[in-house]
Amino acid sequence: MLSRRGVVALAASALLLGSCSTSGDGEGAQAGASTGSEKVTFEFWNLATADPLKTFWANTIKEYQAAHPNVTIKNISIENDSYKPKLATLTQSGKAPDLYSTWGGGVLKQHIEAGLVKDLSADAADTIGGITPAALAAYQFDGKTYGLPTDIGMVGFWYNKALFKKAGITTPPATWTEYLEAVKKLKASGTTPIALAGKAKWPGHYYWAYLAMRVAGLDALKQAGTTNDFTGPDFVTAGQKLKELVDLQPFQKGFLGADYSTPDGQAANVSNGKAAMELMGQWAPSVQKDSGKGLGDDLGFFPFPAVEGGKGAAGDAFGGGGGLAVSVNAPPAALDFLKFALKPENHSKAVKAGGVLPVLKQGEEDAVTDPHIKTVSETLAAASGFQLYLDQEYPPAVGQEVNDVVAELIGGTKTPEEVVQAITETAKSESE
Repeated sequence: MLSRRGVVALAASALLLGSCSTSGDGEGAQAGASTGSEKVTFEFWNLATADPLKTFWANTIKEYQAAHPNVTIKNISIENDSYKPKLATLTQSGKAPDLYSTWGGGVLKQHIEAGLVKDLSADAADTIGGITPAALAAYQFDGKTYGLPTDIGMVGFWYNKALFKKAGITTPPATWTEYLEAVKKLKASGTTPIALAGKAKWPGHYYWAYLAMRVAGLDALKQAGTTNDFTGPDFVTAGQKLKELVDLQPFQKGFLGADYSTPDGQAANVSNGKAAMELMGQWAPSVQKDSGKGLGDDLGFFPFPAVEGGKGAAGDAFGGGGGLAVSVNAPPAALDFLKFALKPENHSKAVKAGGVLPVLKQGEEDAVTDPHIKTVSETLAAASGFQLYLDQEYPPAVGQEVNDVVAELIGGTKTPEEVVQAITETAKSESE
């Protein structure tokens, strides 16, 4: 999801109807991007609706425009759950924003196949060479780079230490059995164990994906994505494990209608002490603070537990980061701005503010000052394997099916067997 932050109003729907590249036409416009002689305007679609990234991008745009007075950047910040359908609607019409947020994977690949995004391999070679391979992986296909990462991270449990202590939980659970026991203790103490944005759906798929990784193993999950067959018994078991959790009724009241970053949503429930934990990415602390009171020193983090008897490694991580892609029709200034933002002296400001994790090979190590971001960074650095979000790894229709059917499993209207069958049918249909 990134990244998957935000709580501001939607950009005007009219943006979807017109061309996203508003620069001058022809060679004069392209020359203007470098010489400053021709006025250039481009749109920047992003997810930075909450601080610290909201301020970071506003300042970066201001600095770039001060150095390039001929360039105007339209900063269009859109909340995550609205961003995805808006972007899908636009790309389906054969257009893409000049510069826009992407998580890479199958969704970006679809944009590439549609001829909507620019191959950055040559024009951004110097910048690409300074980025860590792990951060770049989701944006590279067939030896070419079609996006540049601005963040990398992983999903894990963010929890309220005070509520855990109240429930008599002295250490975070390391196994699935211990996790279920912790949920029971939290309920017994009068605390809602887990906050979940059931309406948003994508937060729910994190549980099934991690359980599939722990039970079947990372290689089996990757193979299923290639063969388009998720009907194996281990994937059914992953759903059964999730049902064990669901049967404990661990989520907040009304979770099926809850969004992620709204004042009464998932992040706010944790931030305001109404729920003990959430399974979320590295952006969780900033969204919690933006949508609620914030937990301060009571906020902690622990990785997804191991599953006893599972074939997957307990150290394998699930997640991803945010990146930016450039439309084939964008003026050169759009890529120039992206490279500017990724200069060590600039990107390290976002790292230092606690908004993102380092993606550069050098120049950002000392910028990680936020203790929560540092914890995630260290955990990710020690990971034995990595899996991108399934709703981004797979083609859009397959990723959406994963989100939908896992939501139905959590809602009690689909069985674990029906979940894997539905994903398999959609995957095979998309591959035909």
